[in-house]
Amino acid sequence: MDFDDSPDERTFRCECVAWLSANASLRPDGAAEVWKSYRPRSEDEDRVGFAAAKRWQATKAEAGYAGLTWPERFGGRALPHRLDGIFRAEESRYDVPANAFQVGVDMVGPTLIAHGTEEHQHEHLDRIRRGRRVWCQLFSEPGAGSDLAGLSTRAEIDGDEMVVNGQKVWTSGAQSADWGILLVRTDPEARKHKGITYTLVDMRTPGIEVRPLRQIDGAVHFNEVFLTDVRIPLANVVGELNEGWRVTMTTLTAERTAIGGGGMVQFKEVLMLARHMGVDQDPVIRQGLARLAGRYEITRYLGFRVQTAASQGRTPGPESSIMKLHISRLYAEAGDLYEQMMGAAGMLWHDDAPYGGFFQGVFCAQWAPRIGGGTDQIQRNVVGERVLGLPGEARLDKDVPFRDLIRG
Repeated sequence: MDFDDSPDERTFRCECVAWLSANASLRPDGAAEVWKSYRPRSEDEDRVGFAAAKRWQATKAEAGYAGLTWPERFGGRALPHRLDGIFRAEESRYDVPANAFQVGVDMVGPTLIAHGTEEHQHEHLDRIRRGRRVWCQLFSEPGAGSDLAGLSTRAEIDGDEMVVNGQKVWTSGAQSADWGILLVRTDPEARKHKGITYTLVDMRTPGIEVRPLRQIDGAVHFNEVFLTDVRIPLANVVGELNEGWRVTMTTLTAERTAIGGGGMVQFKEVLMLARHMGVDQDPVIRQGLARLAGRYEITRYLGFRVQTAASQGRTPGPESSIMKLHISRLYAEAGDLYEQMMGAAGMLWHDDAPYGGFFQGVFCAQWAPRIGGGTDQIQRNVVGERVLGLPGEARLDKDVPFRDLIRG
């Protein structure tokens, strides 16, 4: 792959920069002034921020910069992923709420384009693209852990509806979501990867209770969701009844790619912290900075691999797992280095801490990308089996009906 911009990439980058400059302001260089006043936002501030994110998403959609890779008939521009990557890279330089609609735009949208009915696409895609319909992902369960196919939320068919009972957990943004993508078990007699159905659910449906989970930094991002006799039309099913695992793989691949390409602290900002703490000449710290600089470069080149697969018409598979696993390790190593550079000040919080506790917050947040979208252990299995060609992990439950599995 040629890492320099081709003529069409250069033209598109100039187009993006011109539009962004006309519609947004650049972030402060290094974000130092912003971080000095950093603190977790209150719930009221979250609501104000979310309203701003909706306005920005609508602005992008109106100008043709939302859902860039989507087909034109769904409001996109059918651009290759490499050009979408250019827009996101340039957008990250501006002071705008860029990733508030990641579940809808990056996960639900591609899934409905690949597997949804015309009714699903007509009802949801334009609203997703414009930020008018916010989505959450109702996959994880307390009793399933990393074994997503071990989910036990059950759905019984009743006429032209399904009646759902169960619990989901770690549901990002459920407190603000209008709709959710939901996995349920519709055939407990089948093997666990069979008998799963993928459906869409209106979060205002009676019987849905969202309970926010307050995190270590005081913010609310994740939620528990309880479903009690929730009635969902069968018309909301994506794909076929009991065949939801294939649809799920489309969503998970998109999620891993989105997480792998997610924003993070830039290396120049890590250097800023080292200089601020007066440790940039410490030989041990400098070794840590050198290792981290290497990881940042590896991240950049892995991103090129994912974009190359997409631009060649291949759905990123193992590439996205490798990327996500690497991002997890980058977050872990970076978080440890932040604390090492701050020394005793790393135990402080909010106004008492360097940069208002921003780097402590990043350290505490590292476990979200290491667990969400498939844990590091799951990604290693994918890489071992699908990239290195190692024998598959021994599975005693492969041919056992779900109802006969020992759980809990």
